[in-house]
Amino acid sequence: MKILFYRYGSICEPDVLEAFEELGHSVTQITTEITNKELSWGDCARLVGQALSTYSYDCIFTINFFPAISEVCNIFKIIYICWIVDSPVMELFTKSVQNTCNRIFLFDKKQYLDIAPLNPDCVFHYPLAVNVKAKQAVIQNAPASIHNKYKTEISFVGSLYSEKCPYDKLSDPPDYLTGYLNGIMESQLKIYGYYFIDEVLPDDVIQEFKAHLPNYYQSPMADFLTDKITVSQLYIGNKLTALERVRTMTLLAEHFPLDIYTGSDTSDIPKIHNRGFAKTLTEMPLIFKNSKINLNTTSRAIRSGIPLRVFDIMGCEGFVLSNYQPELIDLFEPGVEFDFYTSEDELLEKAHYYLNHEKTRKEIAHNAYEKVSKEYNYLERIQHLLHVSFS
Repeated sequence: MKILFYRYGSICEPDVLEAFEELGHSVTQITTEITNKELSWGDCARLVGQALSTYSYDCIFTINFFPAISEVCNIFKIIYICWIVDSPVMELFTKSVQNTCNRIFLFDKKQYLDIAPLNPDCVFHYPLAVNVKAKQAVIQNAPASIHNKYKTEISFVGSLYSEKCPYDKLSDPPDYLTGYLNGIMESQLKIYGYYFIDEVLPDDVIQEFKAHLPNYYQSPMADFLTDKITVSQLYIGNKLTALERVRTMTLLAEHFPLDIYTGSDTSDIPKIHNRGFAKTLTEMPLIFKNSKINLNTTSRAIRSGIPLRVFDIMGCEGFVLSNYQPELIDLFEPGVEFDFYTSEDELLEKAHYYLNHEKTRKEIAHNAYEKVSKEYNYLERIQHLLHVSFS
């Protein structure tokens, strides 16, 4: 099969590319956007259109959804496959999602339930994957001295969202608006596995929020997007993630040694050890392997799905302790392949337990490794994804 792969720099892209090639497919890449982040949707469409005009392909593939590419594919009558790995992806609410050329694979079931009615035959729920072979190569080739560098009790790899939270641009909100929003966010932070923010946002609060948010998000294309979805998922979802991660890290650091790999400002959490950014390909596998507990705090905008971090940890044979997500228990067995918490007290209890039960912890990590190696590797997932796309 001849595949045109439009890339923008997602950490998933090299693993997908490797899987395509191992499966025997011929892949041509468009990589302009990796280095030029100023590309417009029109530029994107022109690059793809030029490629399709000069060579024949069986399909185009992207990580996440590009409406401009969907429109070009619709004109050229070629299948457009995209695998969604983030949430929210606001482009999914553009009317381009209805094009019959689309094969849209969504990792979050709640996201899928939002989008599938817009194009029922072309939208699929599809969990993520991990390149076990690549991660194990890094782990096995690293000398003992390097492994020792990353040994720790508890670690977290990722942003605290505090530096990239669009909610914080809210300007001079009235007291009643701030009070209402703080109230519903505090309530949501106590609930794991069910996102109710959109159910408790009345229209007057939404309109007041818009009035006090400079450069409020507007789609550049015709869309199905509502203000309720935008405020709930893009703005409040990200703010909740920032609040939760800072509080979670602060709590853990009060009780245990905690290493965090992030570019976020952690000056307000003095007891943590901020080790800066981790290199995705060469450092993250060693962190996941050598941390006794790998913490996953899922972005609140991911309402039910399993983020890539969990699969990556499991593929490194690391132990996962995660906030509760509904799809975690759909795919993996708690206490056997991972464990979860549903409150701050439970997080502390389980962190203490697993730090003091090495044999159990290692057995769980190994069980998860065996599971993802067989069922959630990129070769298996890409092969099935292509089968679904062309059936």
